[in-house]
Amino acid sequence: MSPTDGATSSGVGEPLLTVRGLRKSFGDNTVLRSVDLTVERGRVLALIGPSGSGKTTALRCLNGLETADGGTITVGDDVRLDFASAPSPRALATLRDCSAMVFQHYNLFPHKTVLENVLEGPVVVQRRPVADVTREALGLLERVGLSEKRDAYPFELSGGQQQRVGIVRALALRPRLLLFDEPTSALDPELVGDVLGLIKELALEGWTMVIVTHELQFAREVAHEVAFVDGGTIVEHGDPAQVLRAPQHERTQQFLRRLLHPF
Repeated sequence: MSPTDGATSSGVGEPLLTVRGLRKSFGDNTVLRSVDLTVERGRVLALIGPSGSGKTTALRCLNGLETADGGTITVGDDVRLDFASAPSPRALATLRDCSAMVFQHYNLFPHKTVLENVLEGPVVVQRRPVADVTREALGLLERVGLSEKRDAYPFELSGGQQQRVGIVRALALRPRLLLFDEPTSALDPELVGDVLGLIKELALEGWTMVIVTHELQFAREVAHEVAFVDGGTIVEHGDPAQVLRAPQHERTQQFLRRLLHPF
């Protein structure tokens, strides 16, 4: 399946996602202070940083799962939300339609089969024809080696299989933007490679992606840009070789030293 709005389009090199001054607090806890991001069509941005730095909250705001307190999110030429005032449910739904999230802990419906999990969004939310979506879903499941699991339930799958279903579920929505929240952190080490390999294939196909990850080697190989997030702001942002191998900011240097040499 090709990206709906990725590198294969005539808009390559143009921003698909633009975020300015994004802010979010939970009570007295300010999680995002002022986040600015730009992701071009067909490009991959990796967000790295310590736990609690705001990475996942930023991702959830991009998908409309959390409502920001301030700033703007623009997708393409046709979707722009200004959080100076509370957006309408319809505006948030429009933002959600632009992207699809792959969660850290899979978030599959436990009472639905693999195929039913994949069909849920396109059929129930997007109201696309069941026959068309089923045909597309089966093709995607075959691509990730799970066609024989179409009638299985999540509890019958390994963690790696569940995460691949999560990716298929996201792709079936035909999003402009794919969002990954620590897609391998809940997996056993021997299962990580398959999932990362699939994400790498999607990057090579030209999907526009924002990936929260602690897998630094993966970020080096797949991401076009890396942003280090700390204290609710982007401390450093640039080419993976620069940010991961020769960071300029002291806080980035400290984080990478601790991650690479924890003892």
